Amino acid sequence: MPKKVAKPPKPTAAELDLLRVVWRLGPSTVKDVHQARLPERPDLTYATVLRLMQVMHGKGLLRRDESQRSHVYAAAHAQDALQTNLLKDLIQKAFSGSGKALVLAALNDHVSDKEREEIKRFLKENPDG
Repeated sequence: MPKKVAKPPKPTAAELDLLRVVWRLGPSTVKDVHQARLPERPDLTYATVLRLMQVMHGKGLLRRDESQRSHVYAAAHAQDALQTNLLKDLIQKAFSGSGKALVLAALNDHVSDKEREEIKRFLKENPDG
C-alpha cells in the first residue's frame, strides 16, 4: 500500500509573508528574515519574527538547522507545491471546485492590461494547457 503524502499545513497571512522571504533568500536566520521585512514593516519586531518562525517550525512549514549558534531556517515545502495546495483549497471553498470560475473572477477584477496580454500570449503558445 503506497504511503500517503501529507498535505503541507496552511500558513496564516503573516506566516506566508515570512515564507516568501525565506523562499527568496534561501536558508536564513531570524535576523536575516527580520532585516528583509523591515523596509515594508518597520513596526515588526525581532521577537515577533522569532516567535512566528518558531511556530512555523512547529507546524512543519519551516525546517531548522540547530548546528550553528544562530539557528538557520529553511522552507519545508517548495513554493509552487504550497501555492498549488492553497489554490486547490481556494477553488474548492470559494468557487465550488470550478477553476474556470476562479480564472474568470481574476480576469474581471485583478488583471492589468499588460498581464492580460501576457495571458493571451501564453494561451496562444500553449493551446493544450
